[in-house]
Amino acid sequence: MARTPMLRPTPPEGRDVALVDSAAILDALLLPVVVLGPDGIIAHVNAAAEPFFGMSRSHLCGEAMTSILPPDHPLFLLVQKVRDQGVTVIEHELTLRGPRLDRSGITVQGTTLPDAPGSVLLTLHDSSAARALDRQLTFRSAARSVSGMAAILAHEVKNPLSGIRGAAQLLETSVGHADRELAVLIRDEADRIKGIVERMEMFSEKPIERRAVNIHRVLEHVRLLAQKGFAAGLHFTEDYDPSLPPVWGNRDQLIQVLLNLVKNAAESIADSGRGGDIMLSTSYRQGVRLAVPGTVRRMHLPLVVTVRDNGPGIPESILPHLFEPFLTTKTTGSGLGLALAGKIIDDHGGIIEIESRPGRTEVVLHLPVVTEDQGPP
Repeated sequence: MARTPMLRPTPPEGRDVALVDSAAILDALLLPVVVLGPDGIIAHVNAAAEPFFGMSRSHLCGEAMTSILPPDHPLFLLVQKVRDQGVTVIEHELTLRGPRLDRSGITVQGTTLPDAPGSVLLTLHDSSAARALDRQLTFRSAARSVSGMAAILAHEVKNPLSGIRGAAQLLETSVGHADRELAVLIRDEADRIKGIVERMEMFSEKPIERRAVNIHRVLEHVRLLAQKGFAAGLHFTEDYDPSLPPVWGNRDQLIQVLLNLVKNAAESIADSGRGGDIMLSTSYRQGVRLAVPGTVRRMHLPLVVTVRDNGPGIPESILPHLFEPFLTTKTTGSGLGLALAGKIIDDHGGIIEIESRPGRTEVVLHLPVVTEDQGPP
């Protein structure tokens, strides 16, 4: 396939200007770029387009765009408008979904190519990372508000509860049978309130102890616990990258987070009333960096852990508020599980994302790995 002609500037006289191939310039861009020919065939893509579409350049070039997206997709209206009017057109929040592609929240910009009449250059911007960072800031604020509440509860509630429980125990031994039931009720309710307060204490701002953690051993431990308990009878699929470096984190807290996520997946499948699958996977993904508040340092988050289920999905009205404390759709839930998961991942310097639609809910954790200044694994 011949390369689509591009403008090559002429160096000014008297200056030694190195000519750079236009394809090399496109490959240096982080945004996926696609050049569509007049016939709708992909004539050229840059390096960033390969991971975006999940296909190599050799497979993409020469492929009809209609084999990737349905013919009635809004993207083709954008392309036609660019051709007809010769202007740059931008569409925001497009969903690109086809047999081999599933991307949402994509901004597409189309423009003409002066040297190639009828051809259209498309740039694709995935804003999901920016939205994830926005949500992460929201999770932080929610977690901090719960942290203050936890400190107050621990100080103002636990001490009186101990006295109430002790008094109830004394009453059990000195009252009649009918009144003993009331004393037991007081003791049990005091224990229940104490349990709630202790769960709230998990949101405290205590520094966590971190070390090198093999994430695959954590996932294997979580799977075994789940299959022996709440997820008995469900099918688990594991897709791990064995070459991954260790996570810089707290093993017990990571188990707590992943166990909660798997439990949510199992309960979602159970509510659907049909058999289900839970997939646990890991991968290494470059490019995700998060600024550390109060410093100029940026934390690299290349290790990705995914928990996926084929349950009924999460209602769209709830999805933006999932990590808010006390929000739950369960009749017996406390609404603290995901809020706590968000805080723990935030304490690790990571990001947690959730994408959901009917038949597929995916929770993705972006975590830091052990670096040289943190000692050997």
